[in-house]
Amino acid sequence: MALKLQTIIVSTRPGRKGPPVGRWFHDYAVANSKFDAELLDLADFNLPVLDEPEHPRAKKYVHEHTKKWSATIERGDAFVFVTPEYNYGPPPSFINAVSYLSAEWNYKPAGFVSYGGVSGGLRAQQMEKQTLTTVKVMPIPESVSIQFFGQRIKDDVFEPADMMVDGAKVMLSELHRWAAALKTMRA
Repeated sequence: MALKLQTIIVSTRPGRKGPPVGRWFHDYAVANSKFDAELLDLADFNLPVLDEPEHPRAKKYVHEHTKKWSATIERGDAFVFVTPEYNYGPPPSFINAVSYLSAEWNYKPAGFVSYGGVSGGLRAQQMEKQTLTTVKVMPIPESVSIQFFGQRIKDDVFEPADMMVDGAKVMLSELHRWAAALKTMRA
């Protein structure tokens, strides 16, 4: 049975550009990896600011949105976060989505497709990696960083440069190695 890769579009704000980037990466993963790939959009989960009364470690969720989010992340073996950089850091939607859960994230690897201006979202990636380690996610070093991403979106379709495709190839290969190894820790 193939390992499940969940590509998660992180931005939820109106006018966001994450969906074209996320669709490109997901389609690439479907065609060029060993994963069973699934595309997720945080906007579809409509998670309010963390509203569960119990700590996520207890898994005593009372809200349907949390139960749906929990079941979705539980079935994943690896993640790629398609993330913008907001104010030199991650978008609040990322922090909120991670904070909703605990054990569902444990012992799974993560990669990043980040986008922004001159930094290509690298500052957000660095902070997101630190956040993920607190829920026992292993962020891998390989990533795709997209500078001036808006120039690569035409008619709502992202057009990657060759180095972005090369980065995606390397990241997916490494992510699969980590996912296979970490699956034994979840047994």
